[in-house]
Amino acid sequence: MQTIATPAAWLWFAALIIGLLALDLGLHRQSREIGFREALTWSLGWIGLALLFNGFVYLKFGSKPALEFLAGYVVEKALSVDNIFVFVVLFQAFAVPRHMQHRVLFWGIIGALLMRGLFIAGGSALLAQFHWILYLFGLFLLLTGIRLLVRRHAQPADPKANPLYRLFTRFVPTASHYSEDRFFVLADGRWLATPLFASLVAIEAVDVVFALDSIPAIFAITTDPFTVLTSNVFAIFGLRTMFFLLGGAVERFKHLSIGLALVLIFVGAKLIVSGVYQVPVTASLVVIITLLGSSILASVWTRRGRSAETA
Repeated sequence: MQTIATPAAWLWFAALIIGLLALDLGLHRQSREIGFREALTWSLGWIGLALLFNGFVYLKFGSKPALEFLAGYVVEKALSVDNIFVFVVLFQAFAVPRHMQHRVLFWGIIGALLMRGLFIAGGSALLAQFHWILYLFGLFLLLTGIRLLVRRHAQPADPKANPLYRLFTRFVPTASHYSEDRFFVLADGRWLATPLFASLVAIEAVDVVFALDSIPAIFAITTDPFTVLTSNVFAIFGLRTMFFLLGGAVERFKHLSIGLALVLIFVGAKLIVSGVYQVPVTASLVVIITLLGSSILASVWTRRGRSAETA
């Protein structure tokens, strides 16, 4: 499949990602709890970096790829909020101490980057050979959005019930206690995985499920591999700090799930009718931002109304 990026652009992007990972690892080598102010600073920094890269795409490749990147980034960023709620439940299920959660999320994000890269490469290869798969993606997103809309009040599934996690615990000996921030410990002459590593495996297993939604969603906006990958990567990079920023407040956005469901329904329908009518990327971006913004404002308005009634 053709891409807007030259080999040099791919190399520069790879170098940027490696550099950012090295910087992040160097600054956060110790397991510790991330405070609100630090999480806010890092979150704004990641968003600013994504917008700078969006400016680079505009200058290098033009307005259409830049708008596609921005729309894809907004969708992936919004879907990542759903991830945060599941991460909160997961850390509670494994009783992961707060000062150890950063370490799990860091390595979880590295795994997510590799996983998304494989998913995107596979999706691009399939689309290059079988264009009609786009319509299957559209139908899948449409049904997923409807299911999310209908089941928005349902409790998230138990992370320990995930088949990949159950397979892991069946074949990998696991200790029953934490050992500082280690993933493995040596006990009675054999290596055991700690609950911290088990929680990391659960996060990776959960991310596979989320990737099944997010990858088709970005392909609904653009099929260019460079735009798909870069928008995913920048959204994932800000996920960890967003967790510490919104982890305790994510339940306040009661109506965000409605906005996410409507976005999935919209992009799914957009793919299904793409053979007859191509929705302009500018219109897509406006619709996506309007749906998400309205759901957030509705959540804030509802919460203020309840607070006023309580008072």
